[in-house]
Amino acid sequence: MNRFVSSFFFPIRYLLFFLSANSFFIHCILLIVFLFSISQARADNHYEVVINKGVGENILSANSLRSIFSMHLKTWSDGTKIRVFVLPDDDQLHQSFSKEKLNVFPYQLRSIWDKLVFSGTGQAPIKVNSTEEMLTKVASTPGAIGYLRRANINENVKVLEIK
Repeated sequence: MNRFVSSFFFPIRYLLFFLSANSFFIHCILLIVFLFSISQARADNHYEVVINKGVGENILSANSLRSIFSMHLKTWSDGTKIRVFVLPDDDQLHQSFSKEKLNVFPYQLRSIWDKLVFSGTGQAPIKVNSTEEMLTKVASTPGAIGYLRRANINENVKVLEIK
């Protein structure tokens, strides 16, 4: 009888051990995935909206930012013409900026710009090919606005706070 009990409970003990070890493994995987997703979210948020130093604004609402990048708001509060600079549609920074700051997908933004151009009622923003070019253009163009990774921002541009 003792041998029967021992042989009967051995698979159960093995199953419990396997489940507890497997559970630990699953928890480790979930923790790694969670930590990776947090780091990705933080990495995506390492950019700022930048403006030419001559622009008098320091704070801008999210709605005003959306109006500027959809090319509907055309002048700053002091009357200076707004010059909008953007990266190519397939650029990761452009995609993050569009989705997170403007709450639109890049293709939606492109559609808005195309309608303005094709209808003759407006212009598309000025496309730059790199963050270095973005920095140079925003720094040297009066009324300019764009976006840059924090690592690319220097004293030649001003960071615009979005509320």
